[in-house]
Amino acid sequence: MTERGRRSFLTGQWRYLVMLNYDVDPSILHALVPRGTELDLWNGRAIASVVGFRFVRTRVLGVPVPFHRDFEEVNLRFYVRHISRGGDVRRGVVFVRELVPRASVALIARLAYNEPYLAVPMRSTTPATATESPGRVSYGWRTGSRWQELAATAAGAPALPSPESEATFITEHYWGYTSQRDGRTVEYEVAHPRWRVWAATDAALDANLPRLYGSSFARALAAHPVSAFIAEGSEITVYRPRHIDAR
Repeated sequence: MTERGRRSFLTGQWRYLVMLNYDVDPSILHALVPRGTELDLWNGRAIASVVGFRFVRTRVLGVPVPFHRDFEEVNLRFYVRHISRGGDVRRGVVFVRELVPRASVALIARLAYNEPYLAVPMRSTTPATATESPGRVSYGWRTGSRWQELAATAAGAPALPSPESEATFITEHYWGYTSQRDGRTVEYEVAHPRWRVWAATDAALDANLPRLYGSSFARALAAHPVSAFIAEGSEITVYRPRHIDAR
């Protein structure tokens, strides 16, 4: 839960999150786990997710930034947990790579959080308004002369996933953890309500995987995802980072 008195850094909406999930050998992830955290496994499995979404109505410190309110993001992330000083188990994510189309957005994220952002040309195919049937949702980006894509097609009606499901595990990690240049770790909360999700068919990841993520991740992500779904998203609040106790 959000602690009283803390100020938000960024607010906005995340919409139509395409989430492709892959089993990954834990040995690939161990070197990337920030100090003070540990891998968070689901049924004994280490999972990495490639996620694409629309970031809309963005405000930084309460102020809308002209020409930077609506944009795409595609990221590769995996899951960790941290036990706070008060004994709370905080389930979070670690980002391996985050793609956005605005150089200033990438710069702000690197300076404020030391997150691994990269600015590249991007495009998307998403519903213009809220809908119960979004159809095919895609997020594209270009490196060099090649356009690449993350996509899936929504199937059926959206629903809140059951508490024990993989979809709940994936969507309900409400903290971010990032290693800093001095070796310490910062955490930040990302607050949002539970999301309804659609089952997804025809999931596709067409990308230069070694260039984006390195050879180890490329082998894992070249396989068919073990699960895929689309989350409708919501209003979100990202709070300011702070260092954790890496006991």
